[in-house]
Amino acid sequence: MNIKSIRETTDDKAAGGVRWMLAIIFLMTGPMKLLVPQLAEAWSGQLIAAGIPLYGITLWSVPFIELFLGLVLAVGIFARPAAVVSIGIMVVAIYVHLTVDDPSLFPLQPKEPVIPIAVIAMSLFALWHGAGAWSLDLKESQ
Repeated sequence: MNIKSIRETTDDKAAGGVRWMLAIIFLMTGPMKLLVPQLAEAWSGQLIAAGIPLYGITLWSVPFIELFLGLVLAVGIFARPAAVVSIGIMVVAIYVHLTVDDPSLFPLQPKEPVIPIAVIAMSLFALWHGAGAWSLDLKESQ
């Protein structure tokens, strides 16, 4: 497997739309964990309640990784590796949803892991189809 095959995609508008939905999700969630006090507190509480290791590193790195994922997905470059990273983050998010019992730590989403499961489904679609329409990966593929 080489870089060219990782970036290969077609002018698939569905793949482009899914990639953009993922980008919007990550462009929102990353900064919200840092900039919205109520959500930053909930994020911190989730990590503590779930017993996620390396609390200090995770608290700060994940929001920046999500912001970076959002930017990468928005321009459509290396969408497949970004999808793999997003699946990893969402697997941990599912764990958090299933282990944290305090509903106040989920202020903008249901306690059930509905959103992480939906993001994994979209990420699998992006992994399978690539960046699709309106992407830098498509320009490289042509």
